[in-house]
Amino acid sequence: MLRSVAVIVQPDVAVFELGVLCELFGYDRTDEGLPAYEFAVCGVDGAEVRTHAGFSISPGHGLGPADEADLVAVVPSNAELEPPAAVLDVLRRAHARGAWVMSVCTGAFVLGAAGLLDDRHCTTHWRHTDALAARFPAAKVDPNVLYVADGNVITSAGTSAAVDCGLHLIREEQGSAVATQLARRMVVPPHREGGQAQFIERPVLPVECETLQPLLAEILQSLDQPHTVDTLALRAHMAPRTFARKFRAETGSTPHDWLTGQRVLLARRLLEDSDLGVDAIAVRAGFGGAATMRHHFGHRLHTTPQAYRSMFRTRTA
Repeated sequence: MLRSVAVIVQPDVAVFELGVLCELFGYDRTDEGLPAYEFAVCGVDGAEVRTHAGFSISPGHGLGPADEADLVAVVPSNAELEPPAAVLDVLRRAHARGAWVMSVCTGAFVLGAAGLLDDRHCTTHWRHTDALAARFPAAKVDPNVLYVADGNVITSAGTSAAVDCGLHLIREEQGSAVATQLARRMVVPPHREGGQAQFIERPVLPVECETLQPLLAEILQSLDQPHTVDTLALRAHMAPRTFARKFRAETGSTPHDWLTGQRVLLARRLLEDSDLGVDAIAVRAGFGGAATMRHHFGHRLHTTPQAYRSMFRTRTA
């Protein structure tokens, strides 16, 4: 059971990512029925650490709590600097004794320096995956996933992926009910990935301009409708070929692939949260029928809707 968390900070620590771990594990929410964690922000010798935003923080602890914590997490800092030997040693000891070891964003470089990514699936922010793979060639770097757990080492991509990663870990350790309640408390989606790699979501690349954003929001509210490139292009006031080219440029995906991914996500949420039958879910998610939904579940998740629901309900029982 996850009871204690130690977060290691180093110079140029990223404020947001540190804040995510504080939000996930550092607040006492026992009055809301959520578990409390022994939470410690740790630095080498407990010395003051400057953040990337220019102000400094006082960790309050040396590395001692990390030698006993159930989860030892590393947040981004200056990836060009060699981590102190004391930090690498405490991470190796945590891994050896079976504690969870987690990196957020470029914190993966610290795990790599400790040798914990060798022959292990891992990830980091997509802008840094090539550098991670080059620096640690024995690591199996996946640039597409939000996060990946391999053994007791879990690595996440940038920014909000840290939330998904933390909620996944809480779900693994304490069940979906706790993870879902915490997600609602934080006003974030409860990404309920299982521990198997095929359930890790591939994130849509961020939209870098606002051309299609209003249309994407409309589509998400009407996934049960029979959208096609032609109908979407008409709504966007573009020729179909121009629309398809613009869609890929802004989302990194074809309209069909993006729609299918969103429909699978909606179907998963309905399988987890509702008592609707598979046929009804298939219609509501826009697949038209259960056979089509089973096909896409098999292709993307390597399982069936029924098996997915059974796994989810077994975990939460």
